[in-house]
Amino acid sequence: MVRIPGGTFAMGSNDHYPEEAPVHRVTVDGFWMDAAPVTNRQFKSFIQATGHVTTAETIPDAKDYPGARREMLKAGSLLFTPPSHPVDLRDWSQWWTFAFGVNWKRPNGPNSNLKGLEDHPVVHVSHTDALAYARWAGKDLPTEAEWEFAARGGLDGAEFAWGDELTPDGRQMANTWQGQFPFQNTMLDGYERTSPVGSYPANGYGLVDMIGNVWEWTNDWYTPKHPDDAPKACCIPENPRGGHEDSSYDPRQPEIRIPRKVVKGGSHLCAPNYCRRYRPAARHPHPVDTSTSHIGFRCVRRE
Repeated sequence: MVRIPGGTFAMGSNDHYPEEAPVHRVTVDGFWMDAAPVTNRQFKSFIQATGHVTTAETIPDAKDYPGARREMLKAGSLLFTPPSHPVDLRDWSQWWTFAFGVNWKRPNGPNSNLKGLEDHPVVHVSHTDALAYARWAGKDLPTEAEWEFAARGGLDGAEFAWGDELTPDGRQMANTWQGQFPFQNTMLDGYERTSPVGSYPANGYGLVDMIGNVWEWTNDWYTPKHPDDAPKACCIPENPRGGHEDSSYDPRQPEIRIPRKVVKGGSHLCAPNYCRRYRPAARHPHPVDTSTSHIGFRCVRRE
């Protein structure tokens, strides 16, 4: 783990997606954070020690999903399945498939395995799975404020975790998507999907893969916007814990009552033409019961 010193910083952004605004000052105490996302090797040790069964390995209960088709009530997870041609970017079902038999140890399909992926971030883990690992390890999941402060690496206000240029001098600084998402991946960074942790330079705090590779769970409920900035320095929030469960539901789908947590950092699927969330300020809501092939996590320990 790496010690993060804590301090006051400008959280959020006014220049990108609306959920990142407004910029507001926040103070966090010092804490310790995993230097890298939890890997398949580490997660396997947790499974062997505890016998934990992940959400993706559990058959969904029909009572929790009223109206669901019976043939869909099988264990599985969301798997990125790229099309071979341009598609409507408003329809994510064009590149995501709920794949039966896919889980953390079969990350790329029901017949895949972890050979050669031992040091890649674990994926297909729900928030429940991530929190179970953290507690087993004597740690916790970070708050959104802790995560963003750590990702900035001391560069308060910078666009990226390494400065203000996405690819300084043409250098790929994180595992993101190059080309036209979702059908053309030129792999200028050398990777089609996830990459071994630490394949790119660490940020100013010595943390790797805070941007790209996989999204990372936080422990904060999602809210559609940040609070306003404090009017005076004396009123700056200290160690904020984000929203609350009721604030996290999707107002566009009131019939779906699955709460959402904030994920941070973007992933290998973030592309300039689709999801420019490969920045510390970027944030996204994700249902707590849903795992995917591009979301992982790392842990913290508070002082």
